[in-house]
Formats: sequence, structure tokens, C-alpha cells
Amino acid sequence: MYRFFILSCMALTATLSACTTTKAPDTSIKTSSVIAPEERKLAYVGDNAPPRMTGWHHLAGRMLEVSSLADLKLQDREVILSFDDGPIPGRTDKVLAILDQFGVKGAFMMVGEMAEMHPALARKVAEDGNTIGSHTYDHANLSALDFDAAMAEVIKGELAVTKATGTDVSFFRFPYLSENHRLRAAIAMRDLVVMDVDIDSKDYFATTPASVTQRTMDLLRKRGRGIILMHDIHKRTATMLPTLLSDLEAEGYKVVTLKFKKTQAPNNLVASADFVTTR
Repeated sequence: MYRFFILSCMALTATLSACTTTKAPDTSIKTSSVIAPEERKLAYVGDNAPPRMTGWHHLAGRMLEVSSLADLKLQDREVILSFDDGPIPGRTDKVLAILDQFGVKGAFMMVGEMAEMHPALARKVAEDGNTIGSHTYDHANLSALDFDAAMAEVIKGELAVTKATGTDVSFFRFPYLSENHRLRAAIAMRDLVVMDVDIDSKDYFATTPASVTQRTMDLLRKRGRGIILMHDIHKRTATMLPTLLSDLEAEGYKVVTLKFKKTQAPNNLVASADFVTTR
């Protein structure tokens, strides 16, 4: 019995140590939404502050209307919560419930194939007021395809997400963040705003929810603002999300909601067949 007690204590100590381990920040993520920092200091709370899951929340920020990537500029202590690869039952719906509890919205970059398989859930994401984007049809690495095949994958995914959600798709994210200039320009010609990433939570790693939260907050504290990449297909993401949102709220961050703003074409604009793209 004594031996069993000693072994149990050793196992518990190892688990707690793993939960507090942090990793070096990833400096490879491309930043498009960060502007020059303002002369403001962040007010941090103690690491042992408990998550605030009830009562009135003050996490919701402004609505940001964008018609191109150039419009996607965040201010100090503003974040966008983005979720890739869904929807999937049992995971996406939990993420939606948590966002609703905190009174904030996210940007969901849906894989077309997943939206086709779960149209009711995809539609709920849209009906809840979240931003809808596409993430190709089957998460293909577009840079590994020839141009025509890559664009076919983009268009197929866009149409599938549009049909499933019942709303226009106005945002796009490259799978694996793998792109090239020609593809990026062609996607922009389809009136799609390409969503880059400032802070990669790396919630796709086989790690603890606590580690995901710690990594995300460590990177955010250094940048001060940014687009956070998460994935609504992972259980650990739904598990860590309440703590992450509580930490954001406690440290004075605001969650920005994205909305696409259509540009008005001049009345005398003559359409040329060379520039017409199929939606």
C-alpha cells in the first residue's frame, strides 16, 4: 500500500510539471494585422486567478468591417478568434456555446467537405452571428497543386460552405498557411479576404489544454494584438477555451467581430470577360 502511494505521488508530480512546461514562441507566423503599438502598458493579473465563467462579461469588442486585407488592422489589445477545419459535432457546438457564454464571436474557416457532412451545424455557426470563411474543399496543400487544380479546390470549398451555411463566404485561409503570390491574387479577385495568422495556438499538437492556453497567452503578450489560430475539431480546444477567454478578459483584451463590406463598383464600369470569375 505504501509503495502504491509513493508511485501515485510521483505520477501526479510528473503530470503537474508537464502542464506548466512552456515552449519557445513560434516566430515564423506571418503577421498582417499588427499596426504600430500604442504607448500603453498591459495590466496583468496573477497566474493563479481563477477562470471567470459566470456573470457579466466585458470581452466583446468592436465590429470591424473589411473589404480587403488592407482594412484588417487591429488596435492595441484587440484579438480575432479564428477556428479552422470544422464543423464537427461534439466539438464545434461546444465552442459555439462557450463563445456565446462570453458574448463574443469567432471567424470559422470551414472545410467544404466538413460543411457538406454537417450542414445543420454549419448553418448554426452562421446563424449565431459568427464570421464565415472557407478553407478549401478537403484541406489540400494548394502550393503542391498546379494553379488550375488549386483554384478548383478553392472554388469547390467556397461553394460547399456557401450552400451549407446559407450565407456568402467572404473570407479564406490557406491550409497549412501554404500559399504563393499568384494564388493569393486570384483568391482576392473573387472578393475573398485572405485571413493570415499572427498567433498560432498549436492546439493540433498532442498536448494539454493548459499548455495550449499558456502558449497562446505568452505569444499574445509579446505582440499585444492579433489573429489567433485555433481548430474547432479538437477536444482540447473546447476544453481550454473558457480559460483562454477568461485570461483575455482579465488582461483587458477585446474580441473583434469581422464583417465583410462589399465595395461599390462605379456605375460606368464595363465588365470584361477576361476578369469575370465564377462564384
